[in-house]
Amino acid sequence: MDITLEQPARARLITADQRERPVPATLRYASADPLAVHVDFPPEVSLDGDDVSWTFSRALLEEGIRRPAGAGDVHLWPCGASRTVLELHSPSGMALLRFDTPALHRFLLRTYAVIAPGQEDVAAAVDRGLSALFGSV
Repeated sequence: MDITLEQPARARLITADQRERPVPATLRYASADPLAVHVDFPPEVSLDGDDVSWTFSRALLEEGIRRPAGAGDVHLWPCGASRTVLELHSPSGMALLRFDTPALHRFLLRTYAVIAPGQEDVAAAVDRGLSALFGSV
């Protein structure tokens, strides 16, 4: 049985002039894709008016709430004792978002209750990913 968890999260967009604006976000985890977490943003906060979803590894989120982590398009790091910064890069630009670390930690604990770290069925996840990429080729 596939299980999907969703948790609303308060994010703060850090602007170029160092101001912060509240941004609604939803943290999402699906047992069908056990190695990944998703951060979903509604259309009103995107540049093109479409829903935006960022996907990255659950292990990256776990590491990033404790110490600087990430490469490529997604980076995370602690900002003081109770905040975590998420840096997202796309062809359209870069966004810095600040989250409450306890909320991210609660979300991780909820995902671990569904599938414990190290217990993910990696082979099935790889098969699904390859099927999505290549279809019926």
